[in-house]
Amino acid sequence: MALFHVRMDVRIPHDLDPEVRAETVAREKAYSQELQRSGKWRELWRIVGQYSNISIFDVESGDELHEILQELPLFPFMDIEVMALTRHPSRIDG
Repeated sequence: MALFHVRMDVRIPHDLDPEVRAETVAREKAYSQELQRSGKWRELWRIVGQYSNISIFDVESGDELHEILQELPLFPFMDIEVMALTRHPSRIDG
């Protein structure tokens, strides 16, 4: 398994139809919760004061993460930054 730190900044256009927005956000929530239950979306943290989050994904590869992110209903409205993670040699629980 590979761990990835992912920052997602959501920028939904102000002129998007309110019904489309509500339906897209509902699908996003359902999909993200499914991924959390599966263990692939390990952590999900809101960034205070922003429509953004920091997440930790535990997936097989960067390719799998790419597929997951592209399936997010809000993907067309996101700026995404991905960082691959590995254990630090000074970590005491090792």
